[in-house]
Amino acid sequence: MVVGAGLTGAVIGRQLAEAGYTVDIIESRSRVAGNCYTEVDAETGIMMHVHGPHIFHTDNRSVWEYVNKFGEFHPYICRVKATTKGQVFSLPINLLTINQFFNETLSPEGARAFIDAKADRSIEHPVSFEDQALRFLGTELYEAFFKGYPLKQWGMHPRELPASILKRLPVRFDYDDNYFSHNFQGIPVDGYTKVIERMLAHPNVKLTLNRSIHRSDAAEYSHVFYSGPLDAWFDHRLGHLGYRTLDFEVSRHSGDFQGCAVMSYPDEEVPFTRITEHKHFSPWEKFDNTVVFHEFSRYCGKDDIPYYPIRLVDEKRMLCDYVDLANQEANISFVGRLGTYRYLDMDVTIAEALCASKSFLSAKRTGSPIPTFFTQPL
Repeated sequence: MVVGAGLTGAVIGRQLAEAGYTVDIIESRSRVAGNCYTEVDAETGIMMHVHGPHIFHTDNRSVWEYVNKFGEFHPYICRVKATTKGQVFSLPINLLTINQFFNETLSPEGARAFIDAKADRSIEHPVSFEDQALRFLGTELYEAFFKGYPLKQWGMHPRELPASILKRLPVRFDYDDNYFSHNFQGIPVDGYTKVIERMLAHPNVKLTLNRSIHRSDAAEYSHVFYSGPLDAWFDHRLGHLGYRTLDFEVSRHSGDFQGCAVMSYPDEEVPFTRITEHKHFSPWEKFDNTVVFHEFSRYCGKDDIPYYPIRLVDEKRMLCDYVDLANQEANISFVGRLGTYRYLDMDVTIAEALCASKSFLSAKRTGSPIPTFFTQPL
């Protein structure tokens, strides 16, 4: 049994089905594809990324070739803009952003020296997100582009978040405005839902929707791959692991609303984190009208869709206890974003699912133990 018909469940189910196993895929929602679900808007004909934008980007050629077996991916470059302090800038911060923001005409080397002079070198050992940003960028860029975002996205001041969130200097000293730097970038022409449906289209796969699974159901199967929330498998007996969830205000307009797919709003006083205009995710198509999502972040309640694991001190402590419980279970592997309580990009999700499938098949051939976690969540 595979619990969950998102990317993780679909890839594992497909791989085991091709290896000759009969696979029951159980999904609690009324449709497949998890949070990368896409659908065509009935009013405008625009392909909507219902749970927020998903651009497939990877340097893993094997993953790219794998996903392209199930759908045609058009090349797509994500170019994000930001409205802050009453002006529009390019993200990530690049040479154009720096020159516009400071009203300069700096060269790459000149910009390096300019930003270095603004950096707060008194912070020798950054501890918090704020420390890290000030250490590398200085006050102006930090307050314009970084201070408000954690307050809205995570509900926490940047002083409360670890420096590791801002792992490297978030600045480019050239005019490259490609949000991602991976070799392979694209979006499926007919949406991610179709990609998942094609993965599941195998005679050895039986898909059941609108069904929730309890631990007692595992006894009917030789093995279970569980991609649902780790704490839910244990009926939250140790508490609820913390997540952030998203709300979307959807509106439709004539013409073009903002001229780009993603406009970020880092200013603290603006209640939403970004606006996405979905027709710009399909630039190979033309539409007279448009669909716009205003995106809001908040703490995830028990009936909300979990998006981003919080993974701060209290959650990590609880996670350790749940991992201990999981390791006492028999004939089950916890997989994917929810099963391992980690944020995963789509390419990493697929790579881990392929690895889990391969490891399972190898273990069955050799009689080796099947891991509870193919990738450790801690």
